[in-house]
Amino acid sequence: MLFNSLAYLIFLPLVVLLFWASPHKARAPLLLIASYVFYMSWKPVYGLLILGLTVVNYLFGLAIYRCSIQSSCCSATGTAEPAAHSCCQQQSAPDKTPVDTPPGSYMGVSRKLWLAFAVAANLITLGVFKYAYFTIDIVNQSLAPWGKHLPDLPFQIILPLGISFFVFEFIHYLSDVYKGGAPVKSFPAFALFASFFPTQIAGPIKRYQDFIPQLSIVKKFNWATFDEGIHLIVFGLFKKVLFADNLAVVVQSTFEHPELLSSLDMWLAVYAFAFQIYFDFSGYTDIARGSALLIGFKVPPNFNLPYLASSIAEFWHRWHMSLSTWLRDYLYIPLGGSRGSRLRTNINLLVTMVLGGLWHGAAMHFLVWGAYQGGLLLLHREYQRATADITWLRKLLSSRLGHAAAIVLTFHIVCIGWVFFRAENFNQALAIIAKLLGLATLPAGMHAWSLSLPAATDPVIFLLLPFVLALLFAGQILSGSLKTRTTPLVLPRTLTAVYIAAMIGLLIVFSPDTSPKFIYFQF
Repeated sequence: MLFNSLAYLIFLPLVVLLFWASPHKARAPLLLIASYVFYMSWKPVYGLLILGLTVVNYLFGLAIYRCSIQSSCCSATGTAEPAAHSCCQQQSAPDKTPVDTPPGSYMGVSRKLWLAFAVAANLITLGVFKYAYFTIDIVNQSLAPWGKHLPDLPFQIILPLGISFFVFEFIHYLSDVYKGGAPVKSFPAFALFASFFPTQIAGPIKRYQDFIPQLSIVKKFNWATFDEGIHLIVFGLFKKVLFADNLAVVVQSTFEHPELLSSLDMWLAVYAFAFQIYFDFSGYTDIARGSALLIGFKVPPNFNLPYLASSIAEFWHRWHMSLSTWLRDYLYIPLGGSRGSRLRTNINLLVTMVLGGLWHGAAMHFLVWGAYQGGLLLLHREYQRATADITWLRKLLSSRLGHAAAIVLTFHIVCIGWVFFRAENFNQALAIIAKLLGLATLPAGMHAWSLSLPAATDPVIFLLLPFVLALLFAGQILSGSLKTRTTPLVLPRTLTAVYIAAMIGLLIVFSPDTSPKFIYFQF
């Protein structure tokens, strides 16, 4: 069930109506059922997958927590013999743990091992569904010189929707319980955390400390929150349908035949994809956040005008923020972060971004995209270190002209990276990069295509373009993206209604014949 589908247009109002008509105790079970209906509308069998992972991670979390209880209890008594003190005996009795169990363990397994088993179970599941074919291809390429290859799988593996996102949420939960956080005791609450339908398919990646407490709040209907949710949903559809879907037509046709494009046309195609992926993914996030607000839940934002970043480091603070912070907290820092030597810090950063690239897709061009981003972050780090004492350069970069130049440079550096992300394979990405840099020319006798947006021959679209951009800018202000604020501006409901009506009108008039899936639909 896609956010931009008729099915969701029926599903969401029905869930919202039932939610507010139900008593508080019935709301969480209602959302849990709705979330599974939402997920299983694509392939019902994969409902068993998310349920199985939920059960396993719930039990792992409790096991890790019980180890923590025994460890802290026995540490407080100042002994290594749990059987010698009533504190540890009391902890072991309810759980039926033998009194000779080592301190800080549960069922004879240490807390660290429980965490290792749990993370391994999640990563193996993700690996089987997402990286099995990629791994088989690499092995077969290695065996090819000897005329050998692995046998074909007896079944087809279809990547479950959202598996990358809810696996990351499970790992975050287990890691935080390991660090001393309180586990979720209620299984229905934990199951809803994993399956919450607005964030289920493509995030944002939630933190359980933020989500679970919202389940215990007795929510009362609030028009301001409801209006904000409606605005975010319409604004998200506006970005997805009016911008991303129309740009997708250009991107699809040009990336399929880079050999027919001039260098200038190729740059325009890359620009088109840069804005397509932004409007597509940020539009999805807006719809997700808006859907959650309609039932009184808040989920974290994911984008903050990333193409206004003046450095690659700032870009990653603005782009896919829930993933960036997850990679920092649960991969970069556990690897050692910046606590070690300069070389070790650089390695940690590079490994983090390479794995982040592979998280996006099981293909060589995603791995290269991650390595490219990691290399840029390393260069930025070294550049800052080398220029820290150059006063005149710092003043130049802090000036308006210097800042604007840095934004333009960063945008183009990011665009080159998007080539690896969008290309069908590594060789196609190299061909496009060569065309961008003027290293590849058109074959003899061929004429370059002339890029044009869909319906660009209609003069009405040019007359409405300033109005469309004004609405987009107003939407950024309303959502708080252009200000250091966490809540949107509060306007009279009449003005808000006019604004939303204008966006809906443009959606009806300029929406393409078909609306493609969201780019992050199956990650």
